[in-house]
Amino acid sequence: MIRLSPLNQRRWRNFRRNNRAYWSLILFSVIFTITLFAEFVANDKPILVQYRGELYMPIFRFYPETEFGGDFETEAIYRDPEVRCLIASGGLDICFDDPEGVIADAEDGVVEGEEIAKGWAIWPPIPYSYNTTVDRPGAAPLPPNGQNLLGTDDTKRDVLARVIYGFRLSVLFTLIVTALSSVIGIAAGAVQGYFGGRTDLIFQRIIEIWASTPQLYVIIILFAILPRSFWLLVVITVLFGWMALVGVVRAEFLRARNLEYVRAAKALGVSNLTIMFRHMLPNAMVATLTMLPFVITGTISLLAGLDFLGFGLPSSAPSLGELTLQAKQNLQAPWLAFTAFFAFAIMLSLLVFIFEGVRDAFDPRKTFQ
Repeated sequence: MIRLSPLNQRRWRNFRRNNRAYWSLILFSVIFTITLFAEFVANDKPILVQYRGELYMPIFRFYPETEFGGDFETEAIYRDPEVRCLIASGGLDICFDDPEGVIADAEDGVVEGEEIAKGWAIWPPIPYSYNTTVDRPGAAPLPPNGQNLLGTDDTKRDVLARVIYGFRLSVLFTLIVTALSSVIGIAAGAVQGYFGGRTDLIFQRIIEIWASTPQLYVIIILFAILPRSFWLLVVITVLFGWMALVGVVRAEFLRARNLEYVRAAKALGVSNLTIMFRHMLPNAMVATLTMLPFVITGTISLLAGLDFLGFGLPSSAPSLGELTLQAKQNLQAPWLAFTAFFAFAIMLSLLVFIFEGVRDAFDPRKTFQ
């Protein structure tokens, strides 16, 4: 069990007393935990297959159709009636003639009077992945029904599956970018504020030049040369996003550098790094955490905006921004617009409430009854 210091215990008590932040954290944790295991929730492959007494896990491993008695060396398409029949009947050849009839006949473990090695498959609650084309009649996008609870998009992909994968992608992207940007920004602001003088002047000029560089143009140029990918977008976003916290941290360090406890630490020979990050940084945390909700919501909005404009993740990626673009292009399908709106509204609201609670928990002037 983790043992918290008395100061952190006080912060945790303050956070728990903030009901809005505490319950937002619980709700967000539940949603994010579900999306972390999206492959077990929404997938076009079974979680577990039992075939002739052996167990298979298709969501983790590649299995050719020949593994289940089929004819092709390519990966088995588990939603096909023939493959489902081969698994259920233990690989009978008559599955290629009447798969549906054999599946129904194999439920009692006997087919045409002969006992079979009956197999089974455990499917996820949503039998579609984010890139699975739904087999439904009609022109896409298709409205919600019992098969697709949130309907399909303009390429007949299940919207609910894409929202689950897209939520995970957006949150992971935001957390990675925010963590890296915060580390770089806090370190740069601390160096500027602590040393001041020429060091501060040089850093400020560099930041002014770098901040004036148009981020969108850089992204367009890089994506014209390099293939679009998640990690390339993370690197670009961090390169332009680390300046968000520099000003706040710099101001706090400039204010604290002449305080008595800093002078006393210098007089005792304490190293600069220890003074900066052990003594001064905790006192600057409240101001730093005040900016985090803006950094987080800005990062999510940036990813969605880039995907909406077509300069973000690849078009095949499960992106909420791409879903918003489809909603704009298909006004006759309101379920796309409502799904995108509520996905963004819930995600952004919960994150803002959580980090507002964290900020208040670190503020010694805040008390909760």
